[in-house]
Amino acid sequence: MTGAALLALISIGTVGGAHLLSRARWTWRSPRTAIALWQALGLGWGVATIGALLGFALMPYDHGIAGGLPLLLADHAARLDAWHVAALLSAVTLAAVLLVMLAYAVVRVVRARRRHRALLALISRRDAAVPGTLVLDHPTAAAYCVPGVRSSKVVVSAGTLELLDPAELAAVLAHERAHARERHDLVLLPFASLRQVFPQIGLVGRCLDAVELLIEMAADDRARQHRAPRELATALLRFAAARPAAAPSGALGVATADDIPVMARVNRLLQPVPVGRPTRVAATVAVPLIALVPLLLYALPH
Repeated sequence: MTGAALLALISIGTVGGAHLLSRARWTWRSPRTAIALWQALGLGWGVATIGALLGFALMPYDHGIAGGLPLLLADHAARLDAWHVAALLSAVTLAAVLLVMLAYAVVRVVRARRRHRALLALISRRDAAVPGTLVLDHPTAAAYCVPGVRSSKVVVSAGTLELLDPAELAAVLAHERAHARERHDLVLLPFASLRQVFPQIGLVGRCLDAVELLIEMAADDRARQHRAPRELATALLRFAAARPAAAPSGALGVATADDIPVMARVNRLLQPVPVGRPTRVAATVAVPLIALVPLLLYALPH
């Protein structure tokens, strides 16, 4: 079987894997492992799909992808017929679209954060009750993190200070600092970019939703290392009941008004169930395989 055929099978397999993973519930018990698996699936799909197209386009050179590309450049694609030229153009177009849209997503998020930081400098204040945190004088419940390369801002509203008791507030702040420390915003960027490329494909939207929930659960796990799980659980319930404001563009909030993800997070905080060892080991082994095998197939001679 040629490298192109193997890459095509991997591409199809990653789509099937994404479909299964978007519906899996073991991921809630081990969110960090699941996030790594999602990242591997996304990378594996992109590399495998582009590689399958390139492999088919370069079949007339009979040297695989790595060996065929120099020959293609040397003879200016003289050996390619219309089908192989179409595959080559498709591969180049897909790679360019994915990279351009990812760059666009990065620029858009950076600009949104810059504008919001400038706004915070004008309207936020410091409060001795929440050191290291910016407070907005607004009655609506809100708590979010604005990540940054040099420093991140954790923001809460006056409505949040009234809504939560000190222990719950501390748990929420620990959750937001976990987002900043682990740079969960960078995890989301490729998936958000992919949704911009394929807005009509429901699976892509489900993938983004699944990853968004997993990073919230990962931040919950980090927060409960410092605070009692019940404190964060009750804070999440209070937020859900208060119908919190959406986090600004480029920011990560502690909770939304969507009841189903909130209850899933509350239940796992109050009744944690560890993921089984076989599942965890299988997922851990799958991550490097899914990410690296497509790249290795680029070097397959034929």
